[in-house]
Amino acid sequence: AISLMILEQRNASLEVKKTSKPIKIAINSIHKHLLSNPKGRLIYVGAGTSARIGVQDGVELLPTFNWPKERLDFIIAGGAQALLKAIENAEDNIEMAEKIVLEKSICNEDVVIGLAASGNTPFTCKVLEKAKFNNALTVAISNNTKGKILAFGDHKIILNTKEEVIAGSTRLKAATAQKICLNIISSMVMIKLGRVKNGIMSHMVPTNQKLRDRKLRIDKQI
Repeated sequence: AISLMILEQRNASLEVKKTSKPIKIAINSIHKHLLSNPKGRLIYVGAGTSARIGVQDGVELLPTFNWPKERLDFIIAGGAQALLKAIENAEDNIEMAEKIVLEKSICNEDVVIGLAASGNTPFTCKVLEKAKFNNALTVAISNNTKGKILAFGDHKIILNTKEEVIAGSTRLKAATAQKICLNIISSMVMIKLGRVKNGIMSHMVPTNQKLRDRKLRIDKQI
């Protein structure tokens, strides 16, 4: 069973590899968009596991690359409390999705990345739909080749991870593929924005003693 699960995790990475071309196109587009819009935000959208994967990627952008906190945001079905526990019916609440897009004033300066393992999560689809209507640059990431969310993405990335070892448990290889995909996108965008030098975190923000020591070593290297 362990060997099978390890193999499935490997298969998740192989599915990401198959999407290298659309990922590359999305990276170049996001880089250009953020560069052209100095107040534009990078916004992650999701429900359940997908929301948690998005937050996991996004929250590291400040300490790792000194990406401005005012240029980063998250739209989570059920709100921040949904990161720690399931919120009943949150992923189906399209009225809340529309309200949040309005409250956050998502506009043409922003980049909005929506993640949905099923590709059909109503909350995430609605946020991406409204963001696209407001002329934001949208990226739709789906683990379903026929996901409805793909219709609302200027860039469409399909991570076709298929059935899980535990049927329906998208916290497994679907989530792994999403995490790899986001890691690549955000890291490459930050590299292209000049926040990495020779493979070193040149813009890192030291938030504890370990990182302060690392920052000193980095500064000496560059």
